[in-house]
Amino acid sequence: MQRSCLAIVLAAGESTRMRSSVSKVLHPIAGRPMIAHVMESLAAAGVGEAALVVGRDAEAVARAAARPDLRIHTVEQTERLGTGHAVLAAAEIIARGYDDLLVVFGDTPLVTPQPLKEALAAVAAGNDVATIGFETSRPGGYGRLIVRDGELIAIREAKDATAAELAITFCNGGLMAIDGRKALDFLRAITNQNAKGEYYLTDLVEIARSAGGRAVAVRASEAELGGCNTRAELAHLEALWQARRRDELMLSGVSMIAPDTVYLAFDTEIAGDVLIEPNVVFGPGVRIERDVVIHAFSHLEGAHVESGASVGPYARLRPGAHLHAKAKVGNFCEVKQAEIGAGAKVNHLTYIGDAVVGAETNIGAGTITCNYDGVNKHMTRIGAHAFIGSNSALVAPVAIGDGALVASGSVITEDVPADAVAFGRARQELKPGRAPILRARYQAMKAERQKRQD
Repeated sequence: MQRSCLAIVLAAGESTRMRSSVSKVLHPIAGRPMIAHVMESLAAAGVGEAALVVGRDAEAVARAAARPDLRIHTVEQTERLGTGHAVLAAAEIIARGYDDLLVVFGDTPLVTPQPLKEALAAVAAGNDVATIGFETSRPGGYGRLIVRDGELIAIREAKDATAAELAITFCNGGLMAIDGRKALDFLRAITNQNAKGEYYLTDLVEIARSAGGRAVAVRASEAELGGCNTRAELAHLEALWQARRRDELMLSGVSMIAPDTVYLAFDTEIAGDVLIEPNVVFGPGVRIERDVVIHAFSHLEGAHVESGASVGPYARLRPGAHLHAKAKVGNFCEVKQAEIGAGAKVNHLTYIGDAVVGAETNIGAGTITCNYDGVNKHMTRIGAHAFIGSNSALVAPVAIGDGALVASGSVITEDVPADAVAFGRARQELKPGRAPILRARYQAMKAERQKRQD
């Protein structure tokens, strides 16, 4: 029979050290709130129900934490009296009865499902408490995990530790699994008799042992248990997340010339045999298929790039951009809410917005789709095998037929039928011999201006 589990997610931080106007768990890592990363790991660990302990920005935190695969109860922590006190804010929900209780923090966005599973497995195996810890060469102010013969004897806060205990490098990550049948009794036994006058969740280890129970510690990496209290720590967590995800992608067959310069979003999908050049940024909602090249200094968000296509350098794909197989969007181009057909080329200095470009069509340099009338957006539809000459303006709504040709420098305001040639520009005039006269006039004007300045 599957065990029932309630996760207690502590997310009532005030953001005091963040110097922020919003709750710290709402600050993003890889483009989404850090609380959402935590909830994803809980769901992946098999947790189906969570009590979200909130304070500041309660409604926004609840929205950010919401997932269809997690039943979430929101409870408010009105006082800040320590982690043990925070968990007891969910006492009414805990009392409904669960096999396991799992306590996590909303500001540990790098935690993976594996240590959560291991802690729950330890409780399922008969232990009363399973704490998740990490080894570090800089234990500093972390609580120390005191382990003897495989059993966790105590968690000692740094301010209460002896010199010998401070030498321990196995430290408390703060996350903990508890036998759900005993959790409330353990939690209510916590006192605030310590240097900070707070109710420490870590006291559960000694409380469980004094009741004849057993506690153990499971290990996770230091990186995935890192919390966030300052903007500097937020940047550090972002860097760690990015490095981890880049490694995962490269191991899956993605090539990155300068990995440290590539920035990914939480949901970036990149298939194998993709080459990413330096200084590329992926916003949310990007899917890249196989054999694509993303050239340097490109920015993609909400875009789908099919196999064999090429992007950049210095290209911007905005939400709704869809490049079909072997399409090309080149340097200093922007594509928004537009389909670029298979084999079509948008090579340089061009804006294509709210448009459909057919297969094998060529869009000349400097072309723009004039999609906005100041109030509404309008569509431009360009057929297959068409040619749009350089520096053309296509004033939407407008349609260019298959195989049509638009002359360079044209302003197109009416539909162009298939295989037609469209000219939308003023007639060129010639004035033989006038160039020397104009040059003399301009030189005289310049001389007069310089004379006045002198």
